[in-house]
Amino acid sequence: MSTGAVVGIIIVVIVIAALVAAAVVALGALRRARLHRQFGPEYDRLVDERGSRKKAEAELTDRQRRVEALGIHELTPEQQASYSGDWTAVQERFVDTPAEAVAAANTLIWDVMRDRGYPANDRNASMDALSVHHARSLEGYRQTLQLRTESASTEQLREAMIRYRSLFEDLTGLREGRGGPGRDRVAEIRDRAADSANGEPTPGEPAPAPAPAEPAADEPAAARPAAAAENASRTADTPR
Repeated sequence: MSTGAVVGIIIVVIVIAALVAAAVVALGALRRARLHRQFGPEYDRLVDERGSRKKAEAELTDRQRRVEALGIHELTPEQQASYSGDWTAVQERFVDTPAEAVAAANTLIWDVMRDRGYPANDRNASMDALSVHHARSLEGYRQTLQLRTESASTEQLREAMIRYRSLFEDLTGLREGRGGPGRDRVAEIRDRAADSANGEPTPGEPAPAPAPAEPAADEPAAARPAAAAENASRTADTPR
């Protein structure tokens, strides 16, 4: 084989190796960008915690696999409507007892997680699972974990409530701008429940029959049967 042919082969091998290396770098950059976009602040937090991007990305990729195996599912419209009403009640409590309302909001979040299939009995596993689909609202929630509600100021409690609401709305699918027809369905269910509580008929159901009229209070009881008999006699004698 001539020297020129050997040189040509070496050049081709070098070019192929360079292209493969460039492809590997490009795929790595795309993967990193995708993980950073999905996990947001959680990505940066884990990089700082693990000390390298490679370790952080390996952990996040593993989290995704674990979450897929959990079978996490969406709430039904009925569950959404029920939790929406619960959250409204919690917010109303904040006016008079803010610390208790914040504690109740936190409990409600974990109730939603349990209903959706999160491993709510394992706090660390649940937090890891939340980071896969709710990383941005989870970041706000993390900021409240060290808050001592019994000694917190009203402003601190208000900020905690806002962060809880963000995660709650993400978990339930009730965030403004999401759900479309699903949100209409939730509103319909809540309205129906409110109507039932107020004694109003549910749309599509017949209204209750009116109660029979009571006899006049000043009419003697003994005269009522006689009057009825007289009316019946007149009806029978009326020519048809």
